[in-house]
Amino acid sequence: MPPVIDIHSHVILRKGFLNTRGETAATAAELVAIMDRCGVDKMVILPLTSPEALHFIQSNEEAIEACDQFPDRFIKFCNVDPRIENNGLNHDFVRILQYYKDLGCKGMGELVANLWWDDPRVQRLFEGCQEVGLPVTFHVAEKEFNMYGLISEPGLGGLERALKKFPRLQFIGHSQAFWSEVGPVSEEERGRYPAGPVRPGGAVPRLLREYPNLWGDLSAGSGCNAVKRDPEWGYAFLTEFQDRLMFGLDICAPGNPTPLVDFMRDAAGAGRITRTVYDKVMGLNAAALLKV
Repeated sequence: MPPVIDIHSHVILRKGFLNTRGETAATAAELVAIMDRCGVDKMVILPLTSPEALHFIQSNEEAIEACDQFPDRFIKFCNVDPRIENNGLNHDFVRILQYYKDLGCKGMGELVANLWWDDPRVQRLFEGCQEVGLPVTFHVAEKEFNMYGLISEPGLGGLERALKKFPRLQFIGHSQAFWSEVGPVSEEERGRYPAGPVRPGGAVPRLLREYPNLWGDLSAGSGCNAVKRDPEWGYAFLTEFQDRLMFGLDICAPGNPTPLVDFMRDAAGAGRITRTVYDKVMGLNAAALLKV
């Protein structure tokens, strides 16, 4: 059986400061228990290094140390904030990105800095990632302040400009503001969880068709909602983009639900997607992209 690879999760070394719901991120052991329950073989770990990320900040080194507790189960990413070191508009990120790549990191992200896509600091980070050869997992935001993620206007124009400018850089799309645009959305729906049938003309399918360096991270409620809200459309979407969509759970706390597992299994079991599509989305695409 091909491996099942979760493209998106987070980890902490030990329990710490709680958020307002009384939660914190999962430990490595808690993640492995969730993986075993859901049939996941390997999981990508995305460090939480930006102040916008959650209710705490962690270092790349902490996330790597947690991964090293179960080296056969976790795939390491590094996370470099565009404002790091000197917050300079011409900062060269190659040195630090190469350092983490040499430590075994397979990608960069989750990029959640609340900056515009066209900010020179973000652009320089993309230049470094392209040169070093690290795919970027990004979170899109629809506004500045009280939000995390790269800010984009409706239609994901900032992302499209980056896809054009950095054709050798592999971008992994994530978040409500990304996945809400599988179809046309109103300003009220953008960045949320639209319901009902998906109408033609969405930014995400168009960008996937036009830019081979864009991938879809189906994790969290956002990615799962994109394919579940209109199941017939979702099955067709999974089939059309079977080579660039990737399964994920985005476990931010041990009690997070995992509905995408059942949706994908049910879709394959009922013949709504082929076993080939299932295997690609559930792990083969991530294995090919990350070379694991």
